[in-house]
Amino acid sequence: MTERLYLADDAVTTFEATVERVLSDPHRIVLDRTHFYPTGGGQPHDTGTIRAVDGDQGTRWRIVDVEMRDTVYHEVEPVDGTAGADDDASDATAQVSLPEPGSEVACEVDADRRAAHSRYHTAQHLLSALLLDEFDAPTTGNQLYRDRARLDAEYDRFTDGDLDRIEARLNELVADGRAVSSYTMDRETAEATLDTDRTRIDLLPDSIEELRIVEIAGADADDEPYDRTACAGTHVANTADIGEVVVTGRETKGPEEERVRFALADHVDAD
Repeated sequence: MTERLYLADDAVTTFEATVERVLSDPHRIVLDRTHFYPTGGGQPHDTGTIRAVDGDQGTRWRIVDVEMRDTVYHEVEPVDGTAGADDDASDATAQVSLPEPGSEVACEVDADRRAAHSRYHTAQHLLSALLLDEFDAPTTGNQLYRDRARLDAEYDRFTDGDLDRIEARLNELVADGRAVSSYTMDRETAEATLDTDRTRIDLLPDSIEELRIVEIAGADADDEPYDRTACAGTHVANTADIGEVVVTGRETKGPEEERVRFALADHVDAD
């Protein structure tokens, strides 16, 4: 099983690893350790590059997908023909040279993409806690992108006034500069001691016995955490790192289910 380093430190974007396996159709690499985040929990996968450390150090591969199954699979493609593609072969039959098992590689995560996902994921945690606290609306789903996000909640209908209130309160929480931290806890202890309405442990497969808990601090040091959620995603270290958030709209998704759309202000301004 690949050691998932991002669970312990999701701010790292460069690291070295050893190739354990290579697979074709599509071209994939399994590493002994990785900081590349695989698609999951509403968060898209990381992208980046892998470079050979030994031999031809100019050989690089682009990470185009990361998937978590029995282990973490990194789908790769050559970077500008540097990874050994046969120029004489047709696109359909081109042979791509992949790193050998046992070889060392230097890896780099696309830092801008990771930062955007981390900002949106932390904003989603704040929004989920806010909707539960102030509207009694538990989160039923979410999806993050590099420039926007959405959250589904169990609620009848949010009015325009509700959306204005949600946006204002969300930005207050961002501006508070609350610390964001994570730690591991065994499932039995978590189920016995934590509020499952917030942690949503019941949504996790029974096979997951050790949980990563992400906390957003309360207003004061002695306060209970504002949010405490079982989550394997990446997050910023402080809510102030999120920046201004804009609630861009809502829609009804079904009986008693609302979707709230939001984006970071710098992405809205870019449009």
